[in-house]
Amino acid sequence: MTSNQPKSIIVIFGATGDLAKRKLFPSIYRLYRDGRLSEDFAVVGVARRPLSNDEFRENVKQSVHHFQNESEKQETFASHFYYQPFDVTDLTSYQELKSLLSSLDDSYNTEGNRIFYLAMAPDFFGTIAANLKSEELTATGGSIRLVIEKPFGHDYESAKALNDQIRHAFTEDQIYRIDHYLGKEMVQNIEVIRFANAIFEHLWNNRYIANIQITSSETLGVEDRGRYYESSGALRDMVQNHMLQMVALLAMEPPIKLTTDEIRSEKVKVLRALKPLTEDEVDDYFVRGQYGRGLIDGNEVIGYREEDSVDPESNTETFVSGKLMFENFRWAGVPFYIRTGKRMKEKSTEIVVQFKDLPMNLYFDNEDHTHPNLLVIHIQPDEGVTLHLNARKSGNGTTSRPIQLNYCNNCEDKMNTPEAYEVLLYDCMRGDSTNFTHWDEVALSWKFVDTISKAWEKNKTENFPNYESGSMGPKESDELLEKDGFHWWPISITR
Repeated sequence: MTSNQPKSIIVIFGATGDLAKRKLFPSIYRLYRDGRLSEDFAVVGVARRPLSNDEFRENVKQSVHHFQNESEKQETFASHFYYQPFDVTDLTSYQELKSLLSSLDDSYNTEGNRIFYLAMAPDFFGTIAANLKSEELTATGGSIRLVIEKPFGHDYESAKALNDQIRHAFTEDQIYRIDHYLGKEMVQNIEVIRFANAIFEHLWNNRYIANIQITSSETLGVEDRGRYYESSGALRDMVQNHMLQMVALLAMEPPIKLTTDEIRSEKVKVLRALKPLTEDEVDDYFVRGQYGRGLIDGNEVIGYREEDSVDPESNTETFVSGKLMFENFRWAGVPFYIRTGKRMKEKSTEIVVQFKDLPMNLYFDNEDHTHPNLLVIHIQPDEGVTLHLNARKSGNGTTSRPIQLNYCNNCEDKMNTPEAYEVLLYDCMRGDSTNFTHWDEVALSWKFVDTISKAWEKNKTENFPNYESGSMGPKESDELLEKDGFHWWPISITR
């Protein structure tokens, strides 16, 4: 047994749900298949549904059956899974679970190491945490970790109340607030690109960077999540967590050391430096949108207000773009533009760093333009980096043309590129919380977003829907950049 093969029992609350089937079971299987998990592990699924161990194991095998020609491995893997019908409000369920975990500790030599993964509605997070503590499921002598899926509250006050409740049972270093964007390969590469390359880090400031753009677009609508989305919207669903986390990684100062505490400390500092908005300023810095009917891949799709479980007069935003400014020495005057939305033209998440033009450029293209240097970090579906430079055009004269230097991380082997959940689960098992969000980050993000939410709730918009499905959002989003002399870089150009 090596330190790279952690031993633990993983208890998944909500084990019959979609997240467990689509993400968690396959991610644990890949860790096991690739030798990063030994035989010293067990997974206990708990949920309200009555299932036997054999029925549960069949579900697990179904969730990993797309890994072909590995049936024997999958059979052995599934034998590590156990199921217990569970009522999160009934203390008897916790006592039965405690007894099962104790016997599994002996069977699998897991030394009391436990991961409690709450893959279910957040309404029960506090109740589960308190009952795990009161019924002594956390008193094992091994490592104890609590993994929490978003949403972590719906505003700062609810997030603080939830955090206070959980902190009665778990310490901050035992709480792993998962944001799957932080498990993506190229999001984790942001720090490496910045801090391991001399050609970038000394340029990473307001003297050389004109603006930074972050786009996370989806072609899908809300699908069967209409009820959830009505209470969330794009601002709470994407900006408060995923988008601000990427902003923090791009804007943070170099940490003293590559340790969890130092990296988190720098992220917290940069979130504290975000220019706060008043409610009266929100419309100058943020744009909201809601998709209407349109064409996706040549097929006509319905608008948001026609989706299941959505109010026909809904004021919920499915698109957000915004301009973030920082009040610190490095980034003063540099806008960070973000946009995210559903039913957009392409599915893509990417970061574009636009460098400032030279004060005098002797080389122009045939239209007397110069093309700015761009560093593009492709997060998904392609993973990689593209650097846009200018080179001499062949032939005589002093004209230039843009060229691209490309690196693709997953072009040759997309099947074996680690899933975000796989990366984060492995980090959690090893006790590395670097790529999980600290409470201070959550609190600062909610405080920033709450001002926008309050302004939008007070000033209902009357122009929804305001962008067609299959577009890149409302025209006001383009105008947000145009008034600063910039424009959104089309995804087709930055690839």
